[in-house]
Amino acid sequence: MTDKHTNPPLNIAIAVYPHLLVTSLTLPIEMLRAGEAFAKGHLDKQSFRPLVINLVAKSAESIPTRAGLAINPDCITANAPYSDLIIVPGIWRNPRPVVRTNQEVVDWLSESFSKGSHIIGVGTGNCLLAEAGLLDGHPATTHWHYAKQFSHDYPLVHLKPDFFITQSERMYTVASLNALADVIVHIISQYYTKAAAQHVERNFSHEIRKPYEDQRYLEGAVDRHPDELIAQIQFWLKTNLATELNLQEVAAQFSLSYRTFTRRFRAATNQSPIEYWQQLRVEGAKELLASSNLSIQEVALEVGYNDQGHLTRVFKKVLSQTPSGYRKVVRRKLFG
Repeated sequence: MTDKHTNPPLNIAIAVYPHLLVTSLTLPIEMLRAGEAFAKGHLDKQSFRPLVINLVAKSAESIPTRAGLAINPDCITANAPYSDLIIVPGIWRNPRPVVRTNQEVVDWLSESFSKGSHIIGVGTGNCLLAEAGLLDGHPATTHWHYAKQFSHDYPLVHLKPDFFITQSERMYTVASLNALADVIVHIISQYYTKAAAQHVERNFSHEIRKPYEDQRYLEGAVDRHPDELIAQIQFWLKTNLATELNLQEVAAQFSLSYRTFTRRFRAATNQSPIEYWQQLRVEGAKELLASSNLSIQEVALEVGYNDQGHLTRVFKKVLSQTPSGYRKVVRRKLFG
């Protein structure tokens, strides 16, 4: 007998186009399907809503990708059904050519949002949202490498490069795949309960993720500071913990003298770059110690310290305990 559902399906659309980042297409599909499977086994039939996922493109032609996988659209923008949620994947390298040749997708995004769709834009895929005018006057983020180009192309968008997630009304923008995973977990909690979201998070996250609410930029909330260049540097530092560059070289990379960099950084954040850099590395090490089986030496290298001894000295100074001691305490709390 065919299983009949009381509630209508949840319609999910994913925009597809040449040069998309395939992982930002497959990851949300697999996570959403996992949430759906959990909910089907735990919710009553009156509450459960099945997923219908469509890949939407400007034409029905198969789309090649850099990963060597061909993408076959389910429908085209001209006849795509209403979507509760639309995901706009990231784009490999310079997004401008993709934006120029996908006006149909841009128009579809604008029309869909006007009809009530929620939208998640990923990395440089957010250029398609910006091109549609949906981000004008609102916060957004993007891949750090294209932040300057994004600001130039879309000056009406309030770019927040130091945030991995922004939310404005029914629009989310994310800067990375990890941030996309965090938003999808958040979406699953809304669709299928917090228990379903926790189930998916446990199965898909290799580390204990920060809650979505803790890392987003929510429109209407107080911003951290107005210095956009320092915000870009903060973003770079967060995503390059293991860099071999020192802070003088980082400043030069952003065309700042170290003296100017230090002055502006302290004015914006009320702490020195060295203090901030150490704080990021300690937090990164704490997460790895809590949620991975890496050795202390491996953790040290992952967060930019050249050996275990250096990490141990910093931990004793900041936390008054050794990395191994911290791991024992936090793992007892997490897994005991």
